[in-house]
Amino acid sequence: MVVEKNKEYKVIIIDNGYEGEGIAKIDDFTIFIKGAIKGETCKIVITKVNKSFAFGRLLEVIERSKERVEPDCATYKRCGGCSLRHIKYVETLKIKKDMVQNLVNRGLDSKIEVNNVVGMEKPYYYRNKLQYPVGLNKDGVPVMGVFANRTHEIIPVEECLIQNKEAEKLAKAIFEFIKKNNISIYNENTKKGAIRHIIVKIGIKTDELMCILVTNEEHFKYEEELVKSIVEKFPNVKTVIKNINNKNTNVILGEKDILLYGDGYIYDKLGKYIFKISAKSFYQTNPIQTEKLYNKAIEYARLDKNDILCDLYCGIGTIGIFASNKVKKVHGIEIVEEAVEAAKENAKLNNIKNIEFIAGDANEAFRELIDEKNIKPTAIIVDPPRRGLDEETIKKILELEIKKFVYISCNPATMVRDIKMLEEKYIVNEIQPVDMFPFTSHVEVCALLELKNCQSS
Repeated sequence: MVVEKNKEYKVIIIDNGYEGEGIAKIDDFTIFIKGAIKGETCKIVITKVNKSFAFGRLLEVIERSKERVEPDCATYKRCGGCSLRHIKYVETLKIKKDMVQNLVNRGLDSKIEVNNVVGMEKPYYYRNKLQYPVGLNKDGVPVMGVFANRTHEIIPVEECLIQNKEAEKLAKAIFEFIKKNNISIYNENTKKGAIRHIIVKIGIKTDELMCILVTNEEHFKYEEELVKSIVEKFPNVKTVIKNINNKNTNVILGEKDILLYGDGYIYDKLGKYIFKISAKSFYQTNPIQTEKLYNKAIEYARLDKNDILCDLYCGIGTIGIFASNKVKKVHGIEIVEEAVEAAKENAKLNNIKNIEFIAGDANEAFRELIDEKNIKPTAIIVDPPRRGLDEETIKKILELEIKKFVYISCNPATMVRDIKMLEEKYIVNEIQPVDMFPFTSHVEVCALLELKNCQSS
C-alpha cells in the first residue's frame, strides 16, 4: 500500500471535497482529511485505508490558510452539523460553487460555468425547526442537545448558532421543567421512559411557535402542568402536540399525534403567501433563502398566462402557489397524502383557484395526468428528494419535450446524473446554487434546462 494506517504524514491540501473535507495526494493516492483547507500544509495520521483512497485525521496545521478561523461553537468538533465553521463564510460559498462545478464538469456534456452561490447576509440562527434528543448520559443525568457525529451520545448544547433563538429558549424551558419534576426520560438501552425528543417549529414571519413532545409512552406525569407552563411563559406558542413513538428506530416521529393545546397548526409567510404548517408537514428549514430559491426558479421558467405548469414533488404546495399568479393552471403532484391535504388548504388560504394537487407517486401520477386526463403541460418544475428523479419520469419528460423546464435539487450529484440522461434533448442553460444551510456542506441548486431545438437567442 502507498499509505499505512496509523502512520503520520506531512501533506499539502490541494482541494476541498463534497463535504468540505480537505483532499491531499501521496504518490497520486487520494487522502480525505476532515477540517483541512485547500492550500494548507498539514500533519495527519491515516485512520482508514481503502483500495483507492484513505482517510486521515488532522493532527497539526503547519502552514495555515488565510481563510481559516477559530470555530465560534463549543460543540463544533463533536456535533458534525456545521462542518465548515472553521472556514470564513465567504470562502464556504466558493467551496460549494466549486463542488457543483466539479460535478458538472465531470458529469455533463454541457460545458457551463456555475453561478456564484447566493449566500445569506446574516448566516446565523436561520433554522425554523429545532429537534433535540433527550436522554441520559453515562452517569444517568438527563441531557438534551445534539447527537455526537455518527453516534447516539447526546452532547448538551448551550447555544446553537444556526437554531432560532426563541425556539431554543422554549426547548430549554421544557427541558428544565422535565428535570425539575422528574418526568421520566427515554433510555435507549432499556427502551423505557417517556420523553424522547423536543421539537419546536417557528413561523419566522409570524413568530408563532409549535411544540412537539415525542414520547415513548401514551401518558407521562405533569403533562397538563407542562403545557400550562409552556403557554404562560411563551404566549406565542399556538399549539402543543404529543407524538407517540414507542418503536426502536432512528425515525424521530411516530405515527400517532395527540393534541394537548391549540389546533395542531402554526402559520408562516413565504413572499406574500401564507402557509399552514402541521407537525409532520415538510416546510423548508430556511425560509429566507427559500424565497430567493423559488424566485430564481420562477424567473428561470419565464412563465406566462397561457402556461400549464406541472409541479412534481410539490410538498405542501409552496412552489406551485408561488407560481400560480403567473400561469393558467398548476398541477402539483406529491406522494405524501398529508402534504397534499395541506397543499389544498394552503391554496384555499391564499384564495388560489387555478391549482390542483394530486396524491400519488410522481412517475405514475404524472403519466396518468398526461395520458389519461390529457393534460398538456407547457412548463415543469421538479424538486425531488435526495435520490433524484426516477428513470420513468425522465423518459416521460423527454417524450413530452416540455420547453420550460426547471430542476431544483437538494443533492447536486443526483441532479447532474439526471440531467446527463436529459441531455439527449435538453441543454443546461444556467445553474444557480443557493446556500440554504450556511456552514454545513449542503447546497441547494436550481437549473434551467432548454430543448436543444428551441434555445433562447
